Amino acid sequence: MKPLRVLLVDDEPLALKRLAALFADIDGVELVGTAATGGEAEARIAATTPDLVMLDISMPGKSGLRVAADLPAEARPEIVFVTAFEQYAPDAFEVEAADYLLKPVRFHRLRQAVERARRRQAQREAADRFAALPDPVPDACDAAIWVQVTNGQLRLPHDQIEWVEAAKDYVILHTATRSFIHRISMKVLDSLLISSGLMRVHRSTFIRPALVSGVQRLGKGLIALEMRDGAQVQVGPSYGKAVLARLGLGPEGA
Repeated sequence: MKPLRVLLVDDEPLALKRLAALFADIDGVELVGTAATGGEAEARIAATTPDLVMLDISMPGKSGLRVAADLPAEARPEIVFVTAFEQYAPDAFEVEAADYLLKPVRFHRLRQAVERARRRQAQREAADRFAALPDPVPDACDAAIWVQVTNGQLRLPHDQIEWVEAAKDYVILHTATRSFIHRISMKVLDSLLISSGLMRVHRSTFIRPALVSGVQRLGKGLIALEMRDGAQVQVGPSYGKAVLARLGLGPEGA
């Protein structure tokens, strides 16, 4: 598997240093350079043609959001935004970013974002290879949520949602290849997802049990779940027994 070529963009030298140190522990990636401003980022993207750009949002001059929006669609790398401000999340997902990480970046979230970018790249390459083939016959209608995207709305089938996390007045719906931000309350979402196969494990989180790859015992009856994509999800104290039972585990993991 060829390395995923990554460009780091941030106007804070310490942030760049921390990102580079985190990437040193991720297999299958190659750092191709850094940039500190929007204009410099555009020049480095054109010169190095990276597969993935870790892009700060708030920078001197041209913002990361504007850099992403101005990239030509035919040669656009995957974008993961990195910022200290969560209020930019709706704008970030409107430019179809692969992920959105809050500073300080946690290693498991960075690894998740990198794997998502890798899957998106592979999916796009496969689509290019098979573009000449006839369109497949669509499956029977299944339950879905309509989510807002840049040019309208997209139908997101429930079975493509891997896990869900609340973000103030929104929820973030994570799939294998990208995330969608959607304005809905967790209470309403709970009623919509009854037959989706997703399970509520926290007042602010749903997961798909089949995608749980590990369970961490945190002590005092608390547990966290490691998802297939590397995300770590905290289980609420009142949900622990039900989650373990759903996974086929007893109180002590039996």
